[in-house]
Amino acid sequence: MIKRSFLKTTLGLACATAFSLASAQTTPIKFQLDWRFEGPAALFLVPAAKGYFKDAKLDVTVDAGNGSGGAVTRVASGSYDLGFADLAALMEFHANNPDAPNKPVAVMMVYNNTPASVMALKKSGIKTPGDLAGKKLGAPVFDAGRRAFPIFAKANEIGNVTWTAMDPPLRETMLVRGDVDAITGFTFTSLLNIEARGVKAEDVVVLQYPDYGVKLYGNAIIASPKMIKENPAAIKAFLSAFAKGMKDVIKDPAQSIESVKARDGIINVELETRRLKLAIDTVINSPDARAEGFGQVKGPRLSLMASQVSDAFNTKTRVKADEIWNGSFLPTAKELDVLPAPKAAAKK
Repeated sequence: MIKRSFLKTTLGLACATAFSLASAQTTPIKFQLDWRFEGPAALFLVPAAKGYFKDAKLDVTVDAGNGSGGAVTRVASGSYDLGFADLAALMEFHANNPDAPNKPVAVMMVYNNTPASVMALKKSGIKTPGDLAGKKLGAPVFDAGRRAFPIFAKANEIGNVTWTAMDPPLRETMLVRGDVDAITGFTFTSLLNIEARGVKAEDVVVLQYPDYGVKLYGNAIIASPKMIKENPAAIKAFLSAFAKGMKDVIKDPAQSIESVKARDGIINVELETRRLKLAIDTVINSPDARAEGFGQVKGPRLSLMASQVSDAFNTKTRVKADEIWNGSFLPTAKELDVLPAPKAAAKK
């Protein structure tokens, strides 16, 4: 009798332990950023630091990147489960690799507008897009703004320009030195880098693509086909936790930068806080984002972008808009309600 009771107790403990382990099991997710640990990386580092991913039973590893193209190829290769990349780079990958077995898909829009801009010094005399005709522009060959410049040029009837290529760290330096007349780059990256080189913000002309007829979407969260097929619940959990963290970041950007500093202790906290705020104001909490809803895309606009990218990037095949987007993993409308009202409206 004692032996039988002991066996029952042992079996019960074993079952309880197994159940506890199963219920506590987390899903590992490798996430690839598009760039270094700068201000906007807080969008993903905050939910990690605050335990939102952990609460969703996810073990998320966030790694720095070196460009959207790299993020797309790493997710396509299976090295990463999810990533953050410019939608144009994702479209280009799809169109140039039609037979690739693993083409990542965008599952949540984060930058509703492209952050791309043309920037010049006021002393150059450049004031409008039309003034760029005949000028020397500079940017790395893979820069999103440079790749999309034909779309910007067509929308504004800009004449021929000459391009100079350089490594990313030299872009703003060459502009300040006068080696080029203007540069393309993400507004929240290049503008602050120009300031860091001794030029005041008021002495810089910023021609943001969205302000001049270019309605391209910007960066989105992308997922591997393997992840979509084998663990769709984990994608949904990730996006819900991300949206929760997004609310915190928008509410307190300054505090959010602490999560970035924890990953890169030598960052300039003041500069990266400004960079994050600039990103929020220009491409996250934009009029287009508020009109369409955070995280989402609109079919006609997505189709137009697919056509424009096909032409501007001269892709091998035409981009198929319905193959690069899957909105079925998005959180509820309540969870996606992360954008504050416009400042002017908030004062009423």
